[in-house]
Amino acid sequence: MSDMTSTADAPRSPGRPRSVRADEAIVEATLDLLAEGSTVEALSIEAIAARAGVGKATIYRRWPGKDALLLDALRRLKGIVPQPAGHSVRDDLVLLVGAVGHHIDPRARKIMPCLVPEVNRSPDHFQLYQNIIEPRRQLMREVLRRGVRDGDLRADLDIELTMALLTGPMLIQRMLRWHPELDDRILPEKIVDGVLEGIRAR
Repeated sequence: MSDMTSTADAPRSPGRPRSVRADEAIVEATLDLLAEGSTVEALSIEAIAARAGVGKATIYRRWPGKDALLLDALRRLKGIVPQPAGHSVRDDLVLLVGAVGHHIDPRARKIMPCLVPEVNRSPDHFQLYQNIIEPRRQLMREVLRRGVRDGDLRADLDIELTMALLTGPMLIQRMLRWHPELDDRILPEKIVDGVLEGIRAR
């Protein structure tokens, strides 16, 4: 199951069907305002409604508040989580590492770096961030645990530390373009192969 599950997928109460077009317009307006420089704290339901061309009540009928809307909008920005095939620990890790910091929406380059201060300042926004990335972490966790269980990886493997070793370099390269000469196309393989040298079963 992908982490794209949102309030839009929840059972709906009887009455007039929700407009998919309105849903899209609200989410797009949220992302546009963030990309244009609005902070999470400054972003308001009023501003989103005005940009989307809907009333505030239309938003509140769909989302209980701004944080729930932000969660759906940022999930949309990150896209669908890739699903490991389950045949090879290496191949599955390359797939998941390749998805770290990767966004098909060009607005992500403006939005994601600006969220870091917000996440550090606010416990609520930190939890919002955790809710977005935890399904992705869980997929990597499952791949590593399978590797331990099948005897491919060390029995004493520290799963959480290994995930940090795998995701950290990819994230800093994509968010900050830390080293311009590194090739993003082959970097996931190089990271995974380097980490596997230390965590393979001996």
